[in-house]
Amino acid sequence: MASALTPREKEVVRLASLGCTSVEIGRILKLVPSTVVSHKARAMAKLGTDKVTLLTRLAIKLKITDMKDKLTPIEQRRSGRSNDGWN
Repeated sequence: MASALTPREKEVVRLASLGCTSVEIGRILKLVPSTVVSHKARAMAKLGTDKVTLLTRLAIKLKITDMKDKLTPIEQRRSGRSNDGWN
């Protein structure tokens, strides 16, 4: 299933699973939010879900992310977040 995702879709799924909004993901990946929404929608369709919470579970199951994953310092700075993802 994860192999059906493009590298960009995997990046978006990972960041969404860490709780980032489309605006934050856009800042991190240097994309406009509408492009992020499109990538996320395509990834969710490929994975057979329309729920972000299930997307997070699938990201863990498919090893796109894990429970120890967190935003890198660069991702944190670009997103404007003060936390690292899961908290």
